[in-house]
Amino acid sequence: MPNRLADETSPYLLQHKDNPVDWYPWGAEAFEKARQADKPILLSVGYSACHWCHVMEHESFEHHPTAQMMNEYFVNIKVDREERPDVDAIYMEAVQAMTHHGGWPMTVFLLPDGRPFYGGTYFPREARYGMPAFRQVLSGVHEAYTERRGQVEDAADQLKQALERDHLGIGGDQSALGITLTDAAAAQMIRNFDRTHGGFGGAPKFPQPMNLEFLLRVYARNRDPQLLQVVTHTLDRMARGGIYDQLGGGFARYSVDAIWLVPHFEKMLYDNAQLSRVYLHAWQITGNDFFRQIAEEIYDYILREMTAPEGGFYSATDADSEGEEGKFFVWSIAEIEQIVGQADAQIAIEYWGMSERGNFEGHNILYRPNTDDVIAKRLGLSVDELLSRIITIKDRLFAARSQRVHPGLDDKILTAWNGLMLASLAEAARVLKRADYRLAAERAGHFLVTAMIHDEDRLYRTHKNGHSKLNGYLEDYAMLIDALIELYQLTFDPQWFSIARKLADRVLAHFGTEEGGFYDVSDDHEKLIVRPRGVQDNAIPSGNGMIAKVFVQLSAYTGDPRYDEAARGGLQLLVNAIQQYPQAFAESAGAIELIAAGVKEVAIVGDPALETTQLLLDAVNTAYRPNVIRALTAENMDGEHPIPLLSYRMMRGHQPTVYVCEHFMCKLPVTMVAEVEDLLKT
Repeated sequence: MPNRLADETSPYLLQHKDNPVDWYPWGAEAFEKARQADKPILLSVGYSACHWCHVMEHESFEHHPTAQMMNEYFVNIKVDREERPDVDAIYMEAVQAMTHHGGWPMTVFLLPDGRPFYGGTYFPREARYGMPAFRQVLSGVHEAYTERRGQVEDAADQLKQALERDHLGIGGDQSALGITLTDAAAAQMIRNFDRTHGGFGGAPKFPQPMNLEFLLRVYARNRDPQLLQVVTHTLDRMARGGIYDQLGGGFARYSVDAIWLVPHFEKMLYDNAQLSRVYLHAWQITGNDFFRQIAEEIYDYILREMTAPEGGFYSATDADSEGEEGKFFVWSIAEIEQIVGQADAQIAIEYWGMSERGNFEGHNILYRPNTDDVIAKRLGLSVDELLSRIITIKDRLFAARSQRVHPGLDDKILTAWNGLMLASLAEAARVLKRADYRLAAERAGHFLVTAMIHDEDRLYRTHKNGHSKLNGYLEDYAMLIDALIELYQLTFDPQWFSIARKLADRVLAHFGTEEGGFYDVSDDHEKLIVRPRGVQDNAIPSGNGMIAKVFVQLSAYTGDPRYDEAARGGLQLLVNAIQQYPQAFAESAGAIELIAAGVKEVAIVGDPALETTQLLLDAVNTAYRPNVIRALTAENMDGEHPIPLLSYRMMRGHQPTVYVCEHFMCKLPVTMVAEVEDLLKT
């Protein structure tokens, strides 16, 4: 008999609909039940691609004696952290305060009013790993709640006070928002660089695309070769590692080792959205076609496997298939030989570092231990011959792999993650001049503004099966605004800019704090025990960091001081934190770099259908210029334009014309490609 989760849309919640646990979704019904029955709440938080979430489900939530104890002692709530980042953030902070670590699955015990008093992460069914058995935890919490209620109440009060975030208690002088701060942040960030394998720190190793992107932004200004080397070495080693799907494209969440070999096999939309953009930018800077290849392989993977028919992007694929982690992705030499034949198998074995013993539980994760020229020499082939053979081999292996049981797909569509992906795809369409990417970006944009916006300027968080729901968060607004600005710079259709500005104005009206910066939720959001306010980056950029960046851009487009003041007011609060730990604030540091280096405002007057206009656009678009914003009008503007940067812009001598400005103060308009490039270099 399915439980209440059967009526939900989240794939993660639906995975638990047949558990014998009497699960409730997060909502008033569960809290009212807890109050009436005077039972504590057992809050379980996870997500669909979480391996240990599946383990705990199989061990405990499908185990009838455990479920019976849960049902008897508690009101049980299951939450998808990807749908409810507000709930996840509040109670993860509580768990970290109690245990000094966090992760998923997260298990938190609450009073009926929502205040936490005890919690942890994964608990095994039987005591092991130095952890108590889950049923021991359940029994102990029940005993504390019924026999030592006063102590439980005191603990809950103390935790709630610790969670209050009305004032951050950090800050700095707004005059510090300059290149001295960002240069120091970049220098500190690379001290933890792994010079052998790339990346930062040891195992487990995460790609950290926000840090890489920040380093590229600083490099674009100061040309410190060390910064570029940190990024390019990391990108090269990651793309050659097992963390990258060598056949199908796309990155896994992280590597369990320090050498990028063995991934945790789930693939997340947000990782691939951010990494595709970093690889695109690295190609723009270096001209290294390997980086362009990886970027395009990621985009092609997303469009092939992670795009909904209506145009939005799915959230994730699981680490497991057929109950085994990584089974979909690994190979034996015998399988390779059977599929491609003995001769091509020898090439595949050499190219992807395979062995009879394997590198993962007796099987082989494909990776590239050597460069193409080294492998070609070993095989007695030219590099061109090697790559031609590899293309054929990859096609055959990919076709064979497609017949396997695929990992589970989390097909919900999240606004924030879609914003990240759309921004990257739109920029790629503009930079690479790929018509297919442009079409996909426009389809995704139309879907998002149609399905995820209501009442003109309010966002939904999630969409599945034709139904959008849940109040949007700051990160949803910030990342969709970023995407719409990129979509405008691709198409120069002013509707995208207009929608972005409406969403930005809603953020100003409903998310702001008195001291500066923004809450994660709007002032009309469901009332929680505290109003969450995150400023650090996690797997995705912080909403505060991203909104600061787009506000700086909107200020440059419009001249509206509200955006600039809001950006600076929020970033000022983070100066001391960025000085101490820049790795946790890379998106905000990038916004400061944008302010410090200055935004170059490029206004183009000319018909984009004309080759002369396209050549001028190419001069603006080809190089990596993170501080450039673009606007275009096809006709002379002898008056106001909805995008103020284009107001009163006229052609010179009936020729397509470019104005390069800062703070709406412009150099003389130019009509030649070389003149545009000179202005953008200065």
